Amino acid sequence: MPKSRTVRDYIRTIVDFPHEGIMFRDVTTLFADARGFRMAIDQMLHPYAGMEIDKVVGLEARGFILGGAIAHQLSVGFVPIRKKGKLPGTTISQDYKLEYGEAIVEIHDDAIAPGERILLVDDLLATGGTAAAGIKLVERLGGEIVSCAFVIDLPDLGGRRLLEGMGMDVHALCAFEGA
Repeated sequence: MPKSRTVRDYIRTIVDFPHEGIMFRDVTTLFADARGFRMAIDQMLHPYAGMEIDKVVGLEARGFILGGAIAHQLSVGFVPIRKKGKLPGTTISQDYKLEYGEAIVEIHDDAIAPGERILLVDDLLATGGTAAAGIKLVERLGGEIVSCAFVIDLPDLGGRRLLEGMGMDVHALCAFEGA
């Protein structure tokens, strides 16, 4: 009998993308396979069965795909956190550090009501900078992050340690060593 596939088996690694020395973990191959995509969504939902969640927040861009599917399954609203200048309404913004330089993400200032319980979702946890910025935005609006869910954790880059140091509950479906 063949070994059953795991979410990790659907993820393609592209060597030296976008720069030499980077092992890019490509989730588009996971998303393109109906069985793999369903498996990922089901497994991402599992830790939250019976938990009160009011909205799912997805980080640009692959977090939108995952977050939309998870929000649908939970029958709750979905809120995007986008790069600066991409949202049409009134926003609040948060800057964060990148490997080289800084970036800014934004959320609509009316997207989350005080006291709402939020699940933050993205495809990959690396350094944790984007997720930490997203958490700060949600908290500035009065939302409570109940957990952060990812498909992939890159533990060598320290994102999980950063988020857990902020008091966050962190779940990831699989991990890859290295950068």
